[in-house]
Amino acid sequence: MKASALFGGIAIVVAGIFVATNWTVDPANAKVAFSVGGPFGTVHGSFTGLQATIRFDPADLPGSSIEASIDASTVSSGIGLRNHHLRSEEQWLNTDKYPRISFRSARIERAASGYKVKGNLTLKNVTRPIEIPFTFAPNGNTGVFKGQFSFKRLDFDLGKPGGTVGEVITIDLDIPVKK
Repeated sequence: MKASALFGGIAIVVAGIFVATNWTVDPANAKVAFSVGGPFGTVHGSFTGLQATIRFDPADLPGSSIEASIDASTVSSGIGLRNHHLRSEEQWLNTDKYPRISFRSARIERAASGYKVKGNLTLKNVTRPIEIPFTFAPNGNTGVFKGQFSFKRLDFDLGKPGGTVGEVITIDLDIPVKK
């Protein structure tokens, strides 16, 4: 009886070692920023209201996963009229028709400087594979995920070919989390 209890306890501890940690996003402090070339220089903006389910453990990358989405209507470029166009026009985000931008990981791997997550980004009901290089800085029961990736705006039916808007949109992520 004592031996089976001991082995049962060891099995629970060992199983716990190989289960990725659940991290909760701090949405009030999460930063999801974008930049794209514009007619008078680079246009910067952001989104708020990030929602995510993050299971991440550097020792268990196969058991790690990320699902995230953001409310597209929170887009802010700092200029009210531009925000209105981004939210309302079909050629841009049309947030009434496409309210969320989402990402779902397929796998997470080690990279030269941190990690990379491969998965699918869905924007305006268009889903494309992307890769996001990122770092994770744990600090006890908290941590910060940081990453950056780019995509061609026309791959997601954003805008029209040519014109004054740059072809590539860059997304910067700074996501504080806690256990």
